[in-house]
Amino acid sequence: MPYVTPEQIERAKQMDLLTYLQYYEPNELVHFSGNVYTTRTHDSLKISNGKWCWWSRGIGGRSALDYLIKVRGLTLPEAVVQIDGQATITPPAQAKAQKSTEPKKLLLPEKNENNDRVIAYLMGRGIHSSLIEYCIKTGRLYESRDYHNAVFVGFDRQGTPQYATLRGTTNRRYMGEANGSNKHFSFSISASKQCCRLHLFESAIDLLSYGTLKLLSGRDWQLENCLSLAGIYKPKKNIEESTPPAALMQYLKDFPYIKDIVLHLDNDIPGRLAAKAIQTIIPSGYTVSDDLPKRGKDYNEYLKIVLRIQQPQERE
Repeated sequence: MPYVTPEQIERAKQMDLLTYLQYYEPNELVHFSGNVYTTRTHDSLKISNGKWCWWSRGIGGRSALDYLIKVRGLTLPEAVVQIDGQATITPPAQAKAQKSTEPKKLLLPEKNENNDRVIAYLMGRGIHSSLIEYCIKTGRLYESRDYHNAVFVGFDRQGTPQYATLRGTTNRRYMGEANGSNKHFSFSISASKQCCRLHLFESAIDLLSYGTLKLLSGRDWQLENCLSLAGIYKPKKNIEESTPPAALMQYLKDFPYIKDIVLHLDNDIPGRLAAKAIQTIIPSGYTVSDDLPKRGKDYNEYLKIVLRIQQPQERE
């Protein structure tokens, strides 16, 4: 087994996988879309934004060193020698990948043969079966084949999927986004009839919790528009310099008849700061109000309190 020095190991760690494949194994590199690449040997291995992930195996990393060890099966010394011999060759100036101007392609996780675990998970959080069934029927929700995550899908006005947020269905806390997601089109449910009011939430689960509370009180949960943000909205330190959430502005553009916005953001410091910022910087012409849950940090916590549901603490 070859001997490698700490200096060689450190040098090897500096080379990212895309650069390695571009200049030393170009026949193995396949352009997928936008700034996303895959490999000829493993089409479920995707490379983008300086990282790589082998989705079918659930492993990933950043460097070429990680790839050679985890995917190719080389030992650490063998991988270091493989890279270090190449790293002494300085790639040409155009080694840096050019930013592609073509739009990113949404890479939705493959669907599981059923949605049983997602249904059980959401019902365990108090979400009514009617809302779950509606979301599955309309393509807004499904269970991923790998890891059995809940996949919440966002569409543009033409009905094309543009965004997906993933939520783990075990007691291990996991949240993420599908590669290529466009944050302008996050998970939403529009009113069944034209309505000038929009309800805004941090997450898809909070949105469905609010709908469940309306249904349990005997009201039609589809009478008003509901939109979840693509993650927690973080304004700038100087609020006046912030821009409103991309998903909110896109929704107002797509549905210009909306005039009233009701904020249902979390009752914590980030949520309160986000609510204050949106109320401050939203363009004139809109009425913005703040509606916190009566109890709990967010609407799902409030729903579980109402239904007397106790869940084990999620682990990171």
